[in-house]
Amino acid sequence: MKRYIYLISPPKIRGVKFYRELNNVLRTNKVKYFQLRLKKISILNLLKISKKIKKIVKKNKVKLIINDNPIVAKMIDADGCHIGQKDMDFISCRKILGKNKIIGITCHNSKKLATRAKKYGANYVAFGAFFKSSTKKTTFKANLEILRWAKKKINMPIVAIGGIDSSNYKKILSNGANFIACSNYVWRNKKLNPVSAVNKFK
Repeated sequence: MKRYIYLISPPKIRGVKFYRELNNVLRTNKVKYFQLRLKKISILNLLKISKKIKKIVKKNKVKLIINDNPIVAKMIDADGCHIGQKDMDFISCRKILGKNKIIGITCHNSKKLATRAKKYGANYVAFGAFFKSSTKKTTFKANLEILRWAKKKINMPIVAIGGIDSSNYKKILSNGANFIACSNYVWRNKKLNPVSAVNKFK
């Protein structure tokens, strides 16, 4: 089975219930990457949570990506780091992590940013938001054409993000994305528990 889900953490992690749910979700064998994305949290707490999650992802053979923080990624020996356009620059991030770690870059809906990411040596590019997202405010809107262009022109892994769920993910994959990023559809779904939500992706 091909793993094509790039799962992003909920904005806050509380209690042992989350770790149990995460393990169950990863056991579905559909998740390739898990990104830990926690804002407004102390480094100490981030390290503590990261270490717990690392054990779970490693057991399930899932890659751990730390959002925005290559220093923490290096400290816990995560698989890599994701950086946005307003975060640390790629060259500095690569110096911290070394040449063998994964670095992904947010490119919104920009061919220019994606071409630059390829030139720098990023391991994947992320485009979005493709649909309205409840995870974060949608500042940039992406269209399907950018996926078709990227698949043809930059020849590197493509992650699509923003409001992706079981009703629209096939359209995203068929237009060139290698991975679909999702968060709220899994963790904050009012009708389905996390495992049932992930299993909707066939």
